[in-house]
Amino acid sequence: MPSLDQMKQMADKKAEPLLTKLKTDPNNEDLLVQVARIYEATHQFPEAASYFEKASQANPKDPNVRIQLASCLFYTGDNDGAIAQLRKVLQDHPKDANSLFNLGFVEWKGKNDSAGAVATWKELLQSHPELEQAKKEQVQRLIAEASLPKTAQQ
Repeated sequence: MPSLDQMKQMADKKAEPLLTKLKTDPNNEDLLVQVARIYEATHQFPEAASYFEKASQANPKDPNVRIQLASCLFYTGDNDGAIAQLRKVLQDHPKDANSLFNLGFVEWKGKNDSAGAVATWKELLQSHPELEQAKKEQVQRLIAEASLPKTAQQ
């Protein structure tokens, strides 16, 4: 398994041709997202967040970019930033399933707000009765686990 430094070097090398293209087209959302995903895949979350942020500025209404940005922010420890990005998505897409799922997770694991997470996940289940069974069961397990006393949570 390569070290984080080695993964960073690999990401830099893989991103290099895309970064060259970005010099002449710095607001190209597709290029920005491609670079962000390279860094995200190699656990270079601050770099990935930077490029997802630029992509979200290029296209503020793209929910997927903001959700990816929120995930990277969560992994860097910026839970408030992650929540802010997810809430921005929910302003434009109030029932976005991925945003609701991730928001609940950040509330629970990032902010130690079990009650907030449970409420968010219940909203997800209520607003998406068509959710596939496996996803419903996963959310129900998370609700059950987050509802346990803190000493019993993993």
